[in-house]
Amino acid sequence: MFKSHIGKISSRKEDSHKGDYGKVLVVAGSKCMTGAACLSAMGALRAGSGLVTCAVPETLNTIMETKLTEVMTLSLPASTDGSSLSFKALGDILDFAEKCDVVDIGPGLGESVDMCKLVSELIKKIQCPIVLDADGLNVMSGKTDIIKKRKGLTVITPHPGEAGRMLGEDVSFVQENRLDAAKRLCDLTGAVVCLKGHGTIVASPGGETFVNDTGNSGMATGGTGDVLTGIIASFIGQGLDPYGASVSGVYLHGLAGDIAAQKMGIFSMIASDVLDSLHEAFMRSGL
Repeated sequence: MFKSHIGKISSRKEDSHKGDYGKVLVVAGSKCMTGAACLSAMGALRAGSGLVTCAVPETLNTIMETKLTEVMTLSLPASTDGSSLSFKALGDILDFAEKCDVVDIGPGLGESVDMCKLVSELIKKIQCPIVLDADGLNVMSGKTDIIKKRKGLTVITPHPGEAGRMLGEDVSFVQENRLDAAKRLCDLTGAVVCLKGHGTIVASPGGETFVNDTGNSGMATGGTGDVLTGIIASFIGQGLDPYGASVSGVYLHGLAGDIAAQKMGIFSMIASDVLDSLHEAFMRSGL
C-alpha cells in the first residue's frame, strides 16, 4: 500500500555536494516557541536536506544560533515588542526564498495581525513550493482563497483543530469524518492535505488518498508535528512531488515514532526522540 504511493528519492552520487539535496527555508519561531522552529529545521536536515536556513526575529537569533549547529539562520526585523517577526521582514524573506527549493512556514510563528499580513503576502508571492503548518494555518483561517489562488505548489499539515477552523466545523466533526474533511480541505485550498492524527490522511487535489498505518500514541506530544513539516519540506526540496513527499514523510515520521516508542516507551518519548530515530526509519523503510 505505502510503496504504491511514494515517490523515489534520488540516490546520492559520490561526487555530489550539499547544494544537490535541496535548499530549505524555515520561516518559524517566536518568543517562547523557538523549539518549534528548531525541531522543524532539524527534521529537514535529518531527512536529507543539504542546506537548511531558519528565518527568525533578530531578537531571537542568538538563541537560535545557540540551539542549532548545522542549521543557518536568517536574522530578520522583529515586531515592536521583539516577540515575533515584523511585516518589515517580507522583502528579505522573499529575496532569500528565490534561492530556495521549498519554504516551510508556520511552526511557532505566532498569530499577531502583523503575522497574518506577512504570511498572506508570502503565500501570494513565493514561487517555489510551500509547506504550511501550525500558526501559518491559524492565521489563514477564513482566508483559504489566498492559498488556493497561489501558482506554486502547496502542502498543508493541519491537526484536527486547525482543520476544523479552516472548514468552519468543530473538532468532533473532523474526527468523525476524517477522509471527507481532508478531501474538503483539498477543494478549499487546492493543496495537498496531511490531516494529522491516528491514521494520518494524505489527500491530493487530484483525488489520491493515503491512510497511514505507522505511528503511536506516544507521538501525542508537543513538537512532533513540527518535525513532520520539516521532513515533508525536505523531500520536496530533494525533488519529490508534494503528494509523494507527504506520503513518504508521514510514513517515515510515524515509523520513527514507532522506533522511538520501542526505546523510550510511549509515556516518556518526546519529539526529539522521533527526530533521533529518523535514521533508523530510513534504513528500515528502504527510502
